[in-house]
Amino acid sequence: MTPDFDVVVIGGGPAGATVASYLAGAGLSVAVFESEMFPRPHVGESLVPAVTPVLHEIGALELVDAAGFVRKYGAAWTSAESRDIPHNGFTGLDHDFRAAEVMFNERDQPEVDRDFIYHVDRAKFDLILLKHAETRGANVFTGARVIGVDFDSDPSGVTVSTRLGPAQLEVTARMVVDASGRQGLLGRQLRLKVPDPVFDQYAIHTWFEDLDRTAMTHSDGKADYIFIHFLPVSDSWVWQIPITDTVTSIGVVTQKKRFAASAGDREAFFWDFVSSRPDLSDALKKAKRLRPFKAEGDYSYAMSQICGDRFVLIGDAARFVDPIFSSGVSVALNSARLAAKDIVEAHRVGDFSKARFGIFEGKLRRAVKNWYEFISIYYRLNILFTAFVQDPRYRIDVLKMLQGDFYDGEEPAALVAMRGVLKTIENDPSHLWHPYLGTLRAPSAAPGF
Repeated sequence: MTPDFDVVVIGGGPAGATVASYLAGAGLSVAVFESEMFPRPHVGESLVPAVTPVLHEIGALELVDAAGFVRKYGAAWTSAESRDIPHNGFTGLDHDFRAAEVMFNERDQPEVDRDFIYHVDRAKFDLILLKHAETRGANVFTGARVIGVDFDSDPSGVTVSTRLGPAQLEVTARMVVDASGRQGLLGRQLRLKVPDPVFDQYAIHTWFEDLDRTAMTHSDGKADYIFIHFLPVSDSWVWQIPITDTVTSIGVVTQKKRFAASAGDREAFFWDFVSSRPDLSDALKKAKRLRPFKAEGDYSYAMSQICGDRFVLIGDAARFVDPIFSSGVSVALNSARLAAKDIVEAHRVGDFSKARFGIFEGKLRRAVKNWYEFISIYYRLNILFTAFVQDPRYRIDVLKMLQGDFYDGEEPAALVAMRGVLKTIENDPSHLWHPYLGTLRAPSAAPGF
């Protein structure tokens, strides 16, 4: 029996819309089933330059350029730390450990033709990508919730069960792409999910209007960067992301156990943590909150398998890592790009077995492994990370990671350097930097991926 489609994509977020654009553009018949009605709000509002080549390849870059999103030229970190931390041979610490910043134009990035990317309102950004997939030829169904995938009835394909309003539909395809995000439909169905034993983080976030972004900057012209504000609370930080000229996204991230101890009062929890940085707290209290506080849990996990006979997992459905470096949309788009190449070739030869997705699997595993270790070491170094950002010996290599440039298969040079310094500090309790280490320890306890 001829299947209804070549590929069914579960989820119409950035990963699903992107893989659908690639596949439909290559001539495959594609159906996208998205459970929500777009536009809808979503966390993860700051992009990294590594998404630029993907947006260009699928023909969506001009649409994103025309949307009026705030341009992002770099990233910055601030700390309330005022103690005289010894430099230990590091140079270039203009603000000591209290602040650091980096600009994307300091390093040329392959396939990137600009020195900026965007902060985005995800409701608008995700809608742009989904509509674009439709113009490329994908069949998009919103308000259609996939409830299961049958791999057994037909060994040459899959049957996808979908609920659309009161009706349940059965759709057949040669294979399925799970881009269902953190709900991880196939991960749950096939029992592939591996909780992260280290990063049990939790976030409370909202939007503010008329926040004075310059209140937290240490140099001119940087107010529209993404800011990471370290809190004087272990393993805790605040994001500051411009959404429009007047609207700013603010989120507090800390360990989940701390939120549990707050009895679930989101507003009290938010202001309690923000008050640990009086400069940030004062600026926020002068601004107007636009949205209710929203919580994000289930922060980090892996899947024991990201591809198999007639299926691949991409984006958050494959792996979610703490988003401190805005990795979410980058992993979504780049995993879609990698998977699409293997899927198109599988379609050409008529073989959708697991072996056909080996290139995708290998590249994604290596890239996300490096992301994971980078974030792990970052948390362990805590404010000491700003030394690497400012020191000319490491700055450009750190910038490569911050650009999201993880897909060339090489181990990032800055990762090697950071790992070595961290090992030296950890192994010497008398080291002058030892008291400033964060408490999270990874990736030795990282879940398998």
